[in-house]
Amino acid sequence: MSEVNRVFTLAARPVGFPKESDFNLIEEPKPAPGDGEFLVRTKYLSVDPYMRGRMNEQPGYAASFEIGKAINGGAVGEIIESNNDKFAVGGFVHGNWGWQDYHVSDGSGVLPVDPDLAPIQTSIGVLGMPGMTAYFGFLDICKPKPGDCAFVSGAAGAVGHLVGQIAKIHGCDPVVGSCGSDEKVEYLTQHCGYDAAFNYKTDTNYMAKVHELCPKGVDCYFDNVGGKLTDAVFANLALFARVSICGLISQYNLKQPETGPRTSYMMLLIRQASAQGFMVPQFSKKFPEGIRQMAEWFKEGKMNYREDIMDGLEHTPRAFIRMLNGENKGKQLVKVS
Repeated sequence: MSEVNRVFTLAARPVGFPKESDFNLIEEPKPAPGDGEFLVRTKYLSVDPYMRGRMNEQPGYAASFEIGKAINGGAVGEIIESNNDKFAVGGFVHGNWGWQDYHVSDGSGVLPVDPDLAPIQTSIGVLGMPGMTAYFGFLDICKPKPGDCAFVSGAAGAVGHLVGQIAKIHGCDPVVGSCGSDEKVEYLTQHCGYDAAFNYKTDTNYMAKVHELCPKGVDCYFDNVGGKLTDAVFANLALFARVSICGLISQYNLKQPETGPRTSYMMLLIRQASAQGFMVPQFSKKFPEGIRQMAEWFKEGKMNYREDIMDGLEHTPRAFIRMLNGENKGKQLVKVS
């Protein structure tokens, strides 16, 4: 076991798309747990779109990362030393800590992981933040009814490919999505229950495409993308539609924000629709319910999930950048040890 703790810090605030030079890998002594603490060896790290906003100087819905400080995100690891009676050596926990090999905790902000329920990395994927984002962000905000038309942007990502399956389980018909490659279109329609999907990079007349695939209008829109695609969906909303705003990944790496057409706001009025943004921690008290239900659906074969795993802590920035570029297929993870 290494006596060195490798840690990624933020070297510079990215301008536009992040570069690997915006990150710095340093080495520190392996930390030791104090009284009431335990030491975790990181097994997997999660890289997620929201982290891009935290790299800006101006804070968004979460505090900005500091230059020269560790970058933190979702992680799961094994307890290898413990001075805490509630957390035994050999157990697994997940939480938010740095892009690093080791983490010291007193138990606050971390939760135990049951490796018998599912592989441990699912605690930061399908049974973790992305899964709960899909579950509560769609069900609690879109409130789907059987026969509703559901549209998901960013449909092949960590959250989107789950939303479509949840929509199908709840009787939505059709379930339609947009994604960034023909291979992803095939995956969504063959393995994730989507009735139709299109490649937004090649089918660029979004207004016409959404109307073609959702001829009666979109009742439930789960938005991961924003921008021109969202303008097109808003123009095709059904009466009393519900819009769940999860993310705006099309805007995160722009040097100057886009100016959208004013018709999007008008369509909410005309269609008597509702749009609500959310942050998944607001549902934290209900996470056990969501985790139980998602795990049950997987055991029953009603839902699939996809992981894209890159090996090596040293490749974490590369994994983060490829995820922002849409090169990942499913949940992007980094296997640390």
